[in-house]
Parts: sequence; structure tokens; C-alpha cells
Amino acid sequence: MTILRSPAGIPDATVARLPLYLRALDELAASGTDVCSSEHLATAAGVNSAIVRKDLSHLGSYGTRGVGYDVRFLAGHIATVVGQTQPWPVVIVGAGHLGSALAAYQGFGARGVKVAAVVDADPALVGTVVGGHEVRAIDALADVIAGGEVSLAIIATPPAAAQSVADALVAAGITSILNFAPTALRVPAEVDLRQVDVAAELQILGYHAHHRRQAEPAEEAVLS
Repeated sequence: MTILRSPAGIPDATVARLPLYLRALDELAASGTDVCSSEHLATAAGVNSAIVRKDLSHLGSYGTRGVGYDVRFLAGHIATVVGQTQPWPVVIVGAGHLGSALAAYQGFGARGVKVAAVVDADPALVGTVVGGHEVRAIDALADVIAGGEVSLAIIATPPAAAQSVADALVAAGITSILNFAPTALRVPAEVDLRQVDVAAELQILGYHAHHRRQAEPAEEAVLS
């Protein structure tokens, strides 16, 4: 396998799939697989093989024809591209049920992320411990970010507080935000914002379940 060029300028859709490939490659390596084909990787990642080959071509990474991809080599290359070769400290804003669950989540470390701090505006939560982290006051947010050289943040607050939290994060130097609050946020163009709306995703699934159920009587009528 050869690395032919810099991975700069990778399409956003490809970037979004790279963690899927990395997780699949890690699982393949753990199972003792040394080499995999694009079809094998596609099945493990839940996409089709043509997309895998196109995505990996953006990285300048090519398998050996008739052999496939070296699993550990490719995993290491993707880990470098997505910045997983160093731990990225993240601050969680919101120590309620969701924030506490995220703080206690054990899967971050395997993906190059570590929780640096948890902050909250509720005096009743400040000083408590969630996921092994003592909750700091929201007033200390700027100091927490500066002291831990944090550049990533997770917003796990009620919707009404999310925009003011985002503004405070940006003012403190945060450039990447993952928002779990079910509300649209406004951030500067240079700040990367990802939205996770669990309720909206469930509504989409509900839509498909509803229409699938509506189609069942019609299909039964045709068959009868």
C-alpha cells in the first residue's frame, strides 16, 4: 500500500465516514484479520464498496490489487488523518442526566478524546462528581478551557441555555462544538458545529415505521 499525497481537502461526506472505517478496521484487527478487501471493509462499516474505494482514494491510500488493504496500516493512516494520534481534551457543559452519562462514557478514550472537565450553572450540581470529574461552576469556563488547552466542547444543556453557552465557548477560544441541545445555534463561520438531535432522529425513524405500517395492509390485500 502506498500513500501518494496529502489528505488535505477531503470532502465532508468522506470525513464523516472515516470514523466508521476506523472502528471497523479496529474490530477487524482485534479479530486477527491482517488484510481486508474493500468489500470486507464496506460490510463492516455498513456502506458499499464503491464508496469505500472512493473515500480511501481521497486519502491517497490504495490497497494492493488482488490482495486488499493492510488493516493495521490503514487504521493508523486514518487515525492520523482524523487526529486520533493525540488525545483531544473536551469540556462538557451541562451536568444533568445527559452530561453525566457523557462524562462517564468509556468509549471516548478509544477515539482519541478525553473529558477534561464538566461545568454547570446549577449551584446544586457544582462540586458534585460525575464520571470521575468534579463539576465546576460555569463562571470558571474560560479558566477551564485555558488551563486544559481545550479546543472541543460538548453542549448538554437545556435548549434555552445553549446559545449563551455557545457564545461563551467561542469567546473562550473553543473552535469545535458538539451540540446535544435540541435547538439551532449560531456560531462564527470559523467554528465547527455538529448537531446531535436524538428526538429528531427518532421522529425520522417513526416516519418510516409509520409508512411501513401503512403499506402492510395494501401488500396483504394484493397477496390475498
